[in-house]
Amino acid sequence: MKREKKAPLYKSFGYAFSGIASCIIKERNIKIHLVFTFFVVAAGLFFRISPTEWCICLILFGLILSLELINTSIESVVDLVTEERKPLAKLAKDTAAGAVLLSACMASIIGCIIFLPKIFRLFM
Repeated sequence: MKREKKAPLYKSFGYAFSGIASCIIKERNIKIHLVFTFFVVAAGLFFRISPTEWCICLILFGLILSLELINTSIESVVDLVTEERKPLAKLAKDTAAGAVLLSACMASIIGCIIFLPKIFRLFM
């Protein structure tokens, strides 16, 4: 059996960037996450958060945006495989969306832990 030759590395990066761009263009939820990412970055700059806090924020940005990309890919594959309403298709789509929601909720809690004390200090 002959192995198929892999695409050059630069093409692999191109495919990845194309996937990210497609998701941003077509999916509402990733746009919402990107808006919140922008606000967190602005707040981080304003409050001059520590390098450790920046690392935490960057990890959370990567986690949520990556999970949104995975969620979109799972939904696309399920839609490709079946147009019928099937319990397993619903389970796959709902659990992928749940993973994004769970990570976004945890990120919000962590954001409050990082930023609320700084916001309160502004008014004290």
